[in-house]
Amino acid sequence: MNAHQIIIRPLITEKNTNLMSLNKYSFEVDRSANKMQIKQAIEEVFNVTVTAVHTMNVRGKLRRRGMRYGYTADWKKAIVTLAEGSRIELFEGV
Repeated sequence: MNAHQIIIRPLITEKNTNLMSLNKYSFEVDRSANKMQIKQAIEEVFNVTVTAVHTMNVRGKLRRRGMRYGYTADWKKAIVTLAEGSRIELFEGV
């Protein structure tokens, strides 16, 4: 799997912005990717050193549109801890 197929998008929220001070960054990743693949993809795309990867599966939420009910898609979230001195410039402008 290609590194750009593994990393779907960065997650920029208030909670994740607070985690950046601890050198942790959050991403939505491919559901079939494991921690080693995520680590290699982050290192390849952003040219940083990753020390830890934590993953979680996020379940879809129940949504209603008119009289119909449905669920949003399930997705996988990865919180990546970088080595001291490393940072991702993509998040710094936020």
